[in-house]
Amino acid sequence: MHRSVVITAVILISGQFAHVSPTAFADNQPLSRISFGSCAKQSQPQPIWEAIVAADPELFLMIGDNIYADTEDMDLLWKHYQMLGAKPGFQKLRQHCPILATWDDHDYGANDAGVEYPKKRESQQLFLDFFEVAKDSPLRKQEGVQSSHLFGPEGRRVQIILLDTRYFRSPLTRGYEPSERNEGFRGNYKGTEDRSTTMLGEAQWKWLENELRKPAEVRVIASSIQVIPDEHGSEKWGNFPHERLRLFHLIRDTKANGVIMISGDRHLAEIMEIDSQRSGNSYPLYEVTSSSLNAPSGNFTKAGTRFANEINSYRLGLTYFDINFGMITIDWTRPDPLIRMRVQDAVGDVVLQKTVPLSRLQPSKSFKLGPADR
Repeated sequence: MHRSVVITAVILISGQFAHVSPTAFADNQPLSRISFGSCAKQSQPQPIWEAIVAADPELFLMIGDNIYADTEDMDLLWKHYQMLGAKPGFQKLRQHCPILATWDDHDYGANDAGVEYPKKRESQQLFLDFFEVAKDSPLRKQEGVQSSHLFGPEGRRVQIILLDTRYFRSPLTRGYEPSERNEGFRGNYKGTEDRSTTMLGEAQWKWLENELRKPAEVRVIASSIQVIPDEHGSEKWGNFPHERLRLFHLIRDTKANGVIMISGDRHLAEIMEIDSQRSGNSYPLYEVTSSSLNAPSGNFTKAGTRFANEINSYRLGLTYFDINFGMITIDWTRPDPLIRMRVQDAVGDVVLQKTVPLSRLQPSKSFKLGPADR
């Protein structure tokens, strides 16, 4: 059944905010079933869309590597988008519920690319074309694909914030030696000490601050790359530790309640928690990583392994390496609404789960800053 919601998007344009006209579906019911995923190879079968549609989401978030293009040829980039659009399962999802999106490196245009990618403006317009953003939308004029969307009536509002971690991001710093990878430090990059580097760029940071100050009961912040982990050597916010800390402190300083973070990119799935002592936020922050929709980690190793010794001291439970998608459900019928964060496999079975009452995601009046946070 096609679900119904009302979307209002608020986008930064040259320091000013403009409201996109609400897109009305059937009625204005509270949003309670949000599905998401990342890393979909358009040249391979994508049977997982059947399981996603069967999970009956009211909204689907595509949070990066929606296609694999890696090109500066915009005609070729568009052909890759058209391959995704032709998938019967993806077409079925489009008929089932609204889709919102941000990008990661491979649909942006180059592996691990950031601010230096020369075709980012052209790529942005094709991204917006594929996701059917109106030609007169403010998203067409801003730099980057970041957007914010508000769903539901007062008291049951859900804010969806989709960040752009590519358009403004500074170059990465090469890091770990092969011997260190055997200790669980997988990847090629390490954190920089250069505080002039950025993940979001100042315009997007100002936009995000304004968004977090707006009233909502639940906020889902989508980052194409992982936010909480700081120990592995792949792409992550931890490559820019001052920016990671800035995000945590911004959530605290704006008193933004109800934050859940989601991410992709890694061709693995896991659920993480960072407590107040380590983040500086006044309540625990949770992150669900879901990846890949059709290209599991085993596809990229000689042995086809589904296991790896990767350090992540924030992880709750296990890492899941096979095909998967994410799901967030909100039970608004309870006096204290219950949020379920799930990772589901290729046939829809739940493989990872964390349940949190909304009351746990509220700023604490008694929270005191530590010496490093002042």
